[in-house]
Amino acid sequence: MSGQSLRLRLLLAQAASVVVALVLAGIGLTVLFERHLERRVDAELATYVRQLAAHLVINADGALTLEAPLADPRFAVPLSGLYWQIEDQKTGTVLRSRSLWDDVLPLPVDEPEPGQAHRHPLPGPGNTVLLVHERLVLLDKGAGDRRIRIAAAVDRATLDDARADYVRQLATALAGLALVLVAAAAVQVWYGLRPFEAVRRAVTAVREGRAKRLAGRFPYEIRPLVQEVDALLEAQEQSLAQARQRAADLAHGLKTPLTVLGSEARRLAAKGETGVAAELDRLARDMRRHIDRELARTRLAGAAGRGQATALAPAIDRLVETLRRTPIGAARDWQLDVPGHLRVAIEADDLSELLGNLLDNAAKWARSDISVEAGLDAVDVRLTIADDGPGVAAAELDQLGTRGHRLDTTRPGHGIGLAIARDIASAYGGSIAFANRQDGGLAVTLTLPAAQLPTGQASTR
Repeated sequence: MSGQSLRLRLLLAQAASVVVALVLAGIGLTVLFERHLERRVDAELATYVRQLAAHLVINADGALTLEAPLADPRFAVPLSGLYWQIEDQKTGTVLRSRSLWDDVLPLPVDEPEPGQAHRHPLPGPGNTVLLVHERLVLLDKGAGDRRIRIAAAVDRATLDDARADYVRQLATALAGLALVLVAAAAVQVWYGLRPFEAVRRAVTAVREGRAKRLAGRFPYEIRPLVQEVDALLEAQEQSLAQARQRAADLAHGLKTPLTVLGSEARRLAAKGETGVAAELDRLARDMRRHIDRELARTRLAGAAGRGQATALAPAIDRLVETLRRTPIGAARDWQLDVPGHLRVAIEADDLSELLGNLLDNAAKWARSDISVEAGLDAVDVRLTIADDGPGVAAAELDQLGTRGHRLDTTRPGHGIGLAIARDIASAYGGSIAFANRQDGGLAVTLTLPAAQLPTGQASTR
């Protein structure tokens, strides 16, 4: 798919939207996870602080002690990342978890209000950063309240590790989700653009002459386009019909003056004014050639663009059968080798005129034998019409098929048949080549685009 492909653009837009949406979703989910994790950790530290306060007692001698250790074993493992500390502000006594080892939590100078929780990021053992949850507890002991600061802390790296592990798992899940969504988007784009493929097939059917209008049930969004194309096709048909009618009217209008001109030439010749008669006859023939050439071109206008599909063998059989009824054609031995499956992208009437001119030319110049062979060459059909006549001088080969060029003025015709044949072939994307045969005679090779060959059909040549 090129950069101008609508399918590619839609797919890239869908993929970009999916990626942007999932990236934003990933960032949002990560932020929510961090906040949730911090709340969970803070709630856990608050629980530890309450447990410490519940187990804290003052002995008869005024010393602080814990009745029972905390249940989490990490408090007993040195530098485990989970710590607690109790500080008696009256006596300066500090109780610490074994996990702190020789370190002390550097609690800030500002003291919290009794019962109010304070949270601090503080430096911890081994250049770590701790999240600290602290409360001030007042213990009533006869002589007055004892102000006790209780703190529980956790290594920030523990949270960072949990966040990194979550991000890795989330990225994997989002990547998988992105693939699924992009695949779903590709299916949506394919399904959404299917009507355009139906339009393309309908246009192809019109171009190949299998339909005159776009046929099918199309979505509401495409129907205006289909209606405009149908309107364009109808307008084109009307314009072509009018052009052909005008050309026919023009030819009919010129036919009478040309007949009069020919009669005048013959009258002058009978009086002995042969020079003037020859000039008038030449002018009449030139005008007839121009009219025939332009009529052929007018008929071709637009018809070649419809790309009809016409069977080749039946068209040749009909033309050869017709020629065999003429004196010249009956005297020739026709050898036909045209596979029945070959079809050419050309209108039937134009194919008949094209082949008729070539076959008539071969019959006119052949001594006895004419061969017609056809086969498939890649995407083209090649048809060779060969006769055993005198051939053509090498210097004259390039002149064949040019307007009004005749090699022998003693033979009947205006010298326009091959020119019309070449115009028809060219209008349908084909070509005509002339070459002398090694054993004598002329070989005319006609190349036309193939149409509707069966799948996997191989060339028969």
